[in-house]
Amino acid sequence: MRIFFVTLLLSFGAGAASAQDHPTGARATTEAALDATGLIREPGAITNAIDSAGRWVDTDGATPKDGFYPALNGMITGAGWISAGPGFRKHFLDGHALVDASAAISWRAYKLAQARFEVTDLAHERLTVGTHVRWQDLTQVNYFGIGAGSLESQRSEYRLKDTDVLAYGVMKANNWLFIDGRFGWLKKPNLSSSSGPFDRNLFDALQVFGLDPGVAQPTSFLHANISVRADTRDHADYPTRGGLYRAALGTYSDRDLGQFSFRRYEAEAVQLVPIVEHTWVIALHGWGVFSDTSAGDAVPFYMLPSLGGGNTLRSYHDYRFHDRNLLLASAESRVALFRHVDAAVFVDAGNVAPRARDLDLTKTSYGAGLRVHSRTSTIGRLDVAHGREGWSLFFKMSDPFGLARRSERATVVPFVP
Repeated sequence: MRIFFVTLLLSFGAGAASAQDHPTGARATTEAALDATGLIREPGAITNAIDSAGRWVDTDGATPKDGFYPALNGMITGAGWISAGPGFRKHFLDGHALVDASAAISWRAYKLAQARFEVTDLAHERLTVGTHVRWQDLTQVNYFGIGAGSLESQRSEYRLKDTDVLAYGVMKANNWLFIDGRFGWLKKPNLSSSSGPFDRNLFDALQVFGLDPGVAQPTSFLHANISVRADTRDHADYPTRGGLYRAALGTYSDRDLGQFSFRRYEAEAVQLVPIVEHTWVIALHGWGVFSDTSAGDAVPFYMLPSLGGGNTLRSYHDYRFHDRNLLLASAESRVALFRHVDAAVFVDAGNVAPRARDLDLTKTSYGAGLRVHSRTSTIGRLDVAHGREGWSLFFKMSDPFGLARRSERATVVPFVP
């Protein structure tokens, strides 16, 4: 939706650009300074369009306004290139409490409805607590079976509906160190055959992989998660310097069958290295996820760590590889072509394995892309990637290292890479 908005602005801004042929005086000096952030002087149409779009997307920690708003984010990977719906928020108690509700539907008819109540500025303005209810209907989720050796020719899909009710808290130790926690109840997911628009007529995952854990017997979970993160990035949705370092522990208790309880451990790091200020940045990302079960228990297939898609192994399909453990390393070099448009080249390497000691980085992707951004937010990106299974072209409205999935309110199922 944001990309459509920018495109629309570009068409209306073209006439304004032609009227700005020869700026003089202080204005010329200002524009020259702005153009110094890109290798090529940015056309006025692009500048006008992105500056206008930035008024909608540049929140970057600011208190969101009350009232109705367009709900454009929140869908998981694989929902399609666009999702939208209505949202409404209201602050009260002098801005220290918030009620927020939204609903959305995506290109592939994924549906999401959620509501939360949040209280901020507790414990000398260091603690935020809240409750969150999330319902989702995911119509066409990819599944290829378990293991690094799963076959692309066995690509299948399933549909998943679930409701998750949770409480969460965020403790701010200082300006860059945070402790996040959540505790929730995940109602037994409903699994069925894929459906919806643009159905790709793939195999039915519930039939092809009927013996995989959790296919025949989904279950309800009590789940809890705690994480510690150090975040020094300048902007969460368009970082150009700083880093994010995170460690997390999660536990998932099977309340129906007693067969699928497990623990999950994560370690993750993102570092932005500015080579030339405002012009050339190197982004580095490392991520490890490790599962542990008691004897006789297993991790349900829809909660197994997975790799593939627009944020991890970018030449592979979404959710391409599933197993108990994963390892990923990515590097991206970004150069500002214009003030608001970056060119990027990247490489991803990773793998999954049933045991942590068997992990390696033998599956690779490499490619290039463009990032359109405002001052603090990524508006859209177009990437083309290549790997052993061919080429992939995709369109996203988020930074690949934005790590939106790490939110204390993020979805529990399926595991989203």
